[in-house]
Amino acid sequence: MIELQEAKESFILIGVSVGDTFKNGNRIADETEESLEELKELVRTAGADVCGTLIQNREEPDRTTYFGKGKVEELCEMISSLGATGVVCDDELSPAQLSNLEEAIDCKVLDRTQVILDIFAQHARTREGKIQVELAQLKYRQSHLIGMRSNLSRLGGGIGTRGPGEKKLEIDRRLIRNRISELNADLDDVVRSRDVTRAQRMKANVPSAAIVGYTNAGKSTLLNALTGADVLEEDKLFATLDPTVRELVLDKGQKILLTDTVGFVRKLPHNLIDAFRSTLEEAKYCDIILQVVDASSPDYLRHMEVTYETLNDLGVTGKTFVTLFNKCDRLTEEKTLKDLKADYTLRISAKEGLGLEEVCRTLDQIIKNGREYIEKVFGFNEAGEIQNIRRHGQIISEEYMEDGIHVCAYIEKTK
Repeated sequence: MIELQEAKESFILIGVSVGDTFKNGNRIADETEESLEELKELVRTAGADVCGTLIQNREEPDRTTYFGKGKVEELCEMISSLGATGVVCDDELSPAQLSNLEEAIDCKVLDRTQVILDIFAQHARTREGKIQVELAQLKYRQSHLIGMRSNLSRLGGGIGTRGPGEKKLEIDRRLIRNRISELNADLDDVVRSRDVTRAQRMKANVPSAAIVGYTNAGKSTLLNALTGADVLEEDKLFATLDPTVRELVLDKGQKILLTDTVGFVRKLPHNLIDAFRSTLEEAKYCDIILQVVDASSPDYLRHMEVTYETLNDLGVTGKTFVTLFNKCDRLTEEKTLKDLKADYTLRISAKEGLGLEEVCRTLDQIIKNGREYIEKVFGFNEAGEIQNIRRHGQIISEEYMEDGIHVCAYIEKTK
């Protein structure tokens, strides 16, 4: 019996370095190379191979073909010698750049945005996730119809062809607009449902924390380790897209809700941020932000910067920030880890269970800091008041005496 197996695509990654990049007076070395390394992981996560990279140093990308004429010729030679099936650009290409570069090198051309959208299309599991991904894909294609005209008529598969493009190869602006309208209506229904669920959680007055951070930093592993959740854990970028809420019981029965959110990445497509806004904004309505950072990554400072920038764009401010430097068990030598923007910083290994007790103690302390301690005697006819404290605060001790019920508790501070 002959088994047919789809040939794996092989890409050359290309990027433009605009010269030395400076931040706060310090030179950021090899930022383009670091970005291409990340793009390599994205392409592999999407299911393809990387056979080479090519960087051009110039003041700005060429407006016509992204690369200059000489570099395009060099790229053609690389494609021929390495047997590449396509090229992936590290930046989002304009419709003209996409069309012209594809014509110049006579092979498939993708940009970073298409690769990320493809990964999201593969990993979306819930109805909400699928709606959000398709909406982001269609908005991208709506703005690139001219440049992608030949792509839309392709019968082949591979990265950049999953999702709505496979359903309607002859898609045009009118059909895209109609489909976007349908998806927006569906998404509005899902968002309303999410708002109702969120309102019910807020009404219950249970403290909440959002787990945020760069993709593949270990957010799902942390949620599983703390709460026993069964969220997918994989050493891949964007392994999980859908937010998961689980309850964590702290000291003396204090409860807190933990929400796992979608990971961030540099150059995260705006269409994805817009489509996933209702999901990402879970962090906006939480009391505490748990930022998970891969301490073993040499680029962890840049990862934190991207996380803070994304949260700021979403309007997530005024929260208590706890930065968890994860994967510390992988460090082979002493490393100074700090985050001056965070209220608390801890070293942990979610996979090995290291430092998790300290995380729980820190969460418990933050909750207590937002409350005031009381010692009060309630009459037996005031038992309902104790139930309110139990529901909205934290009872430390409760003792029934002859003169009434002696209660020590933390209650919300009066504003």
